Amino acid sequence: MPDPHLILPVGTQVVTLVEVKAPGGDAVHPRGAVGVVVRAPADAEHAYRVKFPDGAEAALKRQELSALAHFKREQIGLQPADGSAARPVVTRLDEYGLFDHVIYRCVVGSRAYGLEGPDSDYDRRGVYLPPADLHWSLYGVPEQIDATPDGADETYWEMQKFLTLALKSNPNVLECLYTPLVELATPLAREMLDMRQSFLSRMAYQTYNGYVLSQFKKLAADLRAHGEPKWKHVMHLLRLLIAGVTVLREGYVPVHVGEHRDMLLAVKRGEAPWDEVEAWRLDLHRQLDRAAESTQLPERPDYERANAFLIRARRNAL
Repeated sequence: MPDPHLILPVGTQVVTLVEVKAPGGDAVHPRGAVGVVVRAPADAEHAYRVKFPDGAEAALKRQELSALAHFKREQIGLQPADGSAARPVVTRLDEYGLFDHVIYRCVVGSRAYGLEGPDSDYDRRGVYLPPADLHWSLYGVPEQIDATPDGADETYWEMQKFLTLALKSNPNVLECLYTPLVELATPLAREMLDMRQSFLSRMAYQTYNGYVLSQFKKLAADLRAHGEPKWKHVMHLLRLLIAGVTVLREGYVPVHVGEHRDMLLAVKRGEAPWDEVEAWRLDLHRQLDRAAESTQLPERPDYERANAFLIRARRNAL
């Protein structure tokens, strides 16, 4: 059973989830190295002291460690409680004792976009509602848990963090609310999905622009380093622009790329002429600006409704 207090005691064998580096920045132990806790912190905010077989010690935070016993369980994999097909356990959820408190799990990424290939992974996202005693305790709960079971990409947010990101029009979180690929949704989660329109506002113009700028920086770096872009970065830049235009113009988040699928896949494969790709990008930028000027979305999301929902959810956690 996971430690209900979340603090690993001295003597616990642990596995590093990050590369361990010396003060000078050189790597001294790879990700996955095994050590033992020789000093535990008084709370979940401070670092552990971990000793490795070669005698070296390092200060590591809780999110950078996994108890060895739980790490082994992930490699074996367990049958989910809902009876669905077996898949590897998400170490961090399992270790924190939160796996049974997931209220929502969905698939995003290439499979939800309609851009998957035969070898595409399943990128899952979800929300968990921690039990009240744990949430109120001195130890608290993590706002976000990331895992890579079997090479896939999974992220789970504590409910308040998820709602906060949605209110800020975070594109990754908004996609979770609109993806057609939902694997698990409790009645509480379905209530959250029913109010997804409440999270949309004109703030989407800034957030989608910000994400597009991030992709554009990657594109520019690729051009400087290699003389050509990584076409996958170009595809995602275009996809984000298309999504942003639709959010502002039509008031919903498109996840599947629909009619743009063939062109986006051609871009990903590097088959589209650069002049055409650049012309499309600039046109989408203009469309995004025009959509922001004429959008019917409210200036601000419905904070009051989101807050009332969170309070009801917290009461349910009792």
